[in-house]
Amino acid sequence: MNIETQHIEFKSNFNEEVIETLVAFSNTKGGRVLVGVTDNGHPAKGFTTGKESIQKWLNEIKTKTQPSIIPDVNIIDYEGIDVVEFSIPEFPVKPVAFRGRYFKRVKNSNHQLSSIEISDMSLQSLQISWDSYPAANVTWDDIDIEKVKKFINKVNDTGRFYFSGVPEDDLKKLRLLNNGKITNAALLLFAKESITYNVHLGRFKTPEMIIDDKMLRLPLFEVVEETMKYLISQLKVAFEINAYPTQRTEIFEYPLKALKETVLNAIIHRDYLSPIDVQIKIFDQKITFFNPGGLMGNLTVEDLKHDNYQAYARNRLLAEAFYLTGDIEKYGTGFTRIRKEIAAYPTMKIDFAEIPNGFLVTYSYTEQKANTINRKTGLKTGLKTGLKTGLKTGLKTGLKIDEVDNQIIRLIAVNKHITTSEIAKNINRGISTTKERIAKLKKQNIIQRAGSLKNGYWIIVENSK
Repeated sequence: MNIETQHIEFKSNFNEEVIETLVAFSNTKGGRVLVGVTDNGHPAKGFTTGKESIQKWLNEIKTKTQPSIIPDVNIIDYEGIDVVEFSIPEFPVKPVAFRGRYFKRVKNSNHQLSSIEISDMSLQSLQISWDSYPAANVTWDDIDIEKVKKFINKVNDTGRFYFSGVPEDDLKKLRLLNNGKITNAALLLFAKESITYNVHLGRFKTPEMIIDDKMLRLPLFEVVEETMKYLISQLKVAFEINAYPTQRTEIFEYPLKALKETVLNAIIHRDYLSPIDVQIKIFDQKITFFNPGGLMGNLTVEDLKHDNYQAYARNRLLAEAFYLTGDIEKYGTGFTRIRKEIAAYPTMKIDFAEIPNGFLVTYSYTEQKANTINRKTGLKTGLKTGLKTGLKTGLKTGLKIDEVDNQIIRLIAVNKHITTSEIAKNINRGISTTKERIAKLKKQNIIQRAGSLKNGYWIIVENSK
């Protein structure tokens, strides 16, 4: 043991930095301070101690912390030298202060808490959340009863809870009414007018070049819906053609379920004490989601990379409301579901990081998910695809379909009235070459032409004759 970590700190002598570190450990996951050890992990020369010194240090720790903390203390053998070990668990009532300042442990150093972090930690320590407090100067007149009724019906349909249908009584059951007063959560969910919290969306060509942007300031169920509509409107769409039977499936640039999960996380878990907007930026091969407010409790970015992390809800009533409507599943499974969704996108990855003032999620990819022409042949789909021959014996043929042929089939699937000249333009080939390609596909009984030359249309053959 010769390095400092999130749970271990070395000090050559006892000083106020020892107390600061013990406070940071108390506000995080606990830890140990070894006094009599240098920063590089070696015994400090000339360090001595005694019972009187230790008692004096304990008294100083007690008097300079609020609420007072008293660490466990032991004399331990460290590389043949006696050093003092102060150990402290995570304190149950947080945050703990040292001389009026608050600290938390991040990796191997102490960081002073901001005013918002102090407030947030205090609420969580008391097992309450900001959204459960009465909203200032808000009455029933500010609530849209129709939105409440729509919420009640949706919850009843999911079967996760049963409401009587009387709005005031039902909101009391969920503590969305606090002693008869409208809570912050109820206002965010059911306000008649626009709320004061923004979701800022933008389409970017470069970080400096904005192609389009939109500001949403709506009650939360509506803002999730409108955010998804905007995202879908900006995404590229490819197509997967299943020829037997003929069927076209849209392949969105990103998995929509994963994007919605990320939008819900940003809306539900944002810090509503912060004036900063939720920000979603769409680039050519990347989308970023920023929401104000870091990870809650002891949750770390490293924890999110695994499927067994312990979830913390900053806004408990909001989380419960979205759970009851079926918009989110069991708490703490969001990133697990996201990883499963993007697994179907070969070059896509997701990154997340705590950054100043908030949390950032980034989706990116190097190649858009490929289109395929699926055939019931058991052969791999892609550039070389086996075709069903139509023979009852199930014989398979190895006809080759290259990417240009695939493009022609996709164009016909999208628009059965497309002309040969339009196909030529889309595949960047001459008319004569395009006609040769089409003739080959017709000969292979992949496509057919129906009707007159002027009013006819293309057919993707469902079964070879």
